[in-house]
Amino acid sequence: MRIENYFFNHFIAESFYCKRSEHITCNSQFMNIELTEIDILDLLPQRLPFIMVDKLTHFDWVSAKTVFTVREDNIFCKDGMMEEAGLLENIAQTCAARTGFKQRLENKDVNDKIKIGVIAMIHTLEMKRRPVAGEVLETSMAIEEEHFSAMLVRSEVKTGDETIATCRMKLFLTEKTPD
Repeated sequence: MRIENYFFNHFIAESFYCKRSEHITCNSQFMNIELTEIDILDLLPQRLPFIMVDKLTHFDWVSAKTVFTVREDNIFCKDGMMEEAGLLENIAQTCAARTGFKQRLENKDVNDKIKIGVIAMIHTLEMKRRPVAGEVLETSMAIEEEHFSAMLVRSEVKTGDETIATCRMKLFLTEKTPD
């Protein structure tokens, strides 16, 4: 089935026609399920204890949202507060979850490993405060530009209604996969 206006919350077809006018055959394993039911480890190249997102909650071709509960035993948590590097990794992994889900949609082989991305540059970063253990982070990202394997994204991290960080960063997707 081909549709021009696609909605990823409720997948209805094995293949569809997206706005970019490219025909994409989708992996049926990811078709008729809610995003929050997908194991985040199926979307990320990272592994424990380096996982900084719990669930992908929104996906489309240019944006994504994730949630993450800051835990006291997190590798980036010191004295009950998440370090700045952990917040940056949360943003980068939100981008990775979007890329991983897109890769899963486009590939028939579910055993393909997710490609590794790297942070190339942090353009702007505003941290209003560090999150504390127990807080739930809602991280959103949107692509401003994407060329080949590079993308410039803007992101926002919220807890409840409070924005605690905003960032623009450049990321590169490599051809490498985890061993």
